[in-house]
Amino acid sequence: MGSCAIVNDTNISSSLESNATGVTAFSMPGWQLALWAIAYLGLVLVAVVGNATVIWIILAHQRMRTVTNYFIVNLALADLCMAAFNATFNFVYASHNIWYFGRAFCYFQNLFPIMAMFVSIYSMTAIAADRYMAIVHPFQPRLSGPGTKAVIAGIWLVALALAFPQCFYSTITMDHGATKCVVAWPEDNGGKMLLLYHLTVIALIYFLPLVVMFVAYSVIGLTLWRRTVPGHQAHGANRRYLHAKKKFVKTMVLVVVTFAICWLPYHLYFILGNFQKDIYCHKFIQQVYLALFWLAMSSTMYNPIIYCCLNHRFRSGFRLAFRCCPWVTPTEEDKLELTHTPSLSVRVNRCHTKETLFMAGDVAPSETTNGQAEGPQEGMPPNVLPWLHGEA
Repeated sequence: MGSCAIVNDTNISSSLESNATGVTAFSMPGWQLALWAIAYLGLVLVAVVGNATVIWIILAHQRMRTVTNYFIVNLALADLCMAAFNATFNFVYASHNIWYFGRAFCYFQNLFPIMAMFVSIYSMTAIAADRYMAIVHPFQPRLSGPGTKAVIAGIWLVALALAFPQCFYSTITMDHGATKCVVAWPEDNGGKMLLLYHLTVIALIYFLPLVVMFVAYSVIGLTLWRRTVPGHQAHGANRRYLHAKKKFVKTMVLVVVTFAICWLPYHLYFILGNFQKDIYCHKFIQQVYLALFWLAMSSTMYNPIIYCCLNHRFRSGFRLAFRCCPWVTPTEEDKLELTHTPSLSVRVNRCHTKETLFMAGDVAPSETTNGQAEGPQEGMPPNVLPWLHGEA
């Protein structure tokens, strides 16, 4: 940040305006700092518990292990780690203006947040691409299980390459007797290399994937809301199937919009700081920074809440996960939602439904992984159609 910055940023993800060398410590009164600590602690607890539960719901139940749900697991893992590491340790560093965690963790703290944000948003992009192929081009081959794992591995590798320069230039310095974790970029003409890197990363981990998802979900929405099933097929299972697909699209659009809103002010803050460094000299900037950082980090805790509120299967999964709580009482229906295997007659009916949809020119049901049909079906009777959360 600037030389007169009140707040030091230890690389927070996308902003990438990593670790300034300013020496002005936080001067907030103790009660104010305690309120911020409570706010951040609540955020971290909700994000870690919520995303860990999402991962358990999917991985612990064979029926849930589908192509799209693997991307949801990848997204949940990235959000969990972002909250546990970036939000926690960066808040401690910014609060005390002293780096307590050693050289090795300094490298990690300047590497992982960019990786985690890249993985988060490109997992959302992969879900959008998978839904686009399933709904707009239902006759095209779907991504296989091994292919899905390869895509996930590729996302992490590209994220590592993108974050590596900031990690490479990380170092520990002493500033007026205080230990600092900083990114010491090479000297260049007016800091153009640093500015170019920051703008490139922000474009790649925010604006570009959002544009891709906007286009994909726009086409998906037009496809779903424009198509109808003729005659009697407009009623019953086929209509409920289309309704489930539409509800899934609405769910994922809400996830993407929430992410975009949470991170936009933070990105704009650091883009502005690259051109007007004097903004860091104002006394109020520490409160602005903490508020924007909390808003950005809060994006890690909303997805589990959205899943639980909008999807019946996830609500059942959360009730099962928290059945030890006295106010949570899972039912037998909740267990069947996640564990019941469709009967042979239902599978035959499902195949017949697929053929009917193809003949009607409607969207085709998704391909399966490990012999299981994908996606959450909100408001549909058990075993009529596959679960379609992450699948539409």
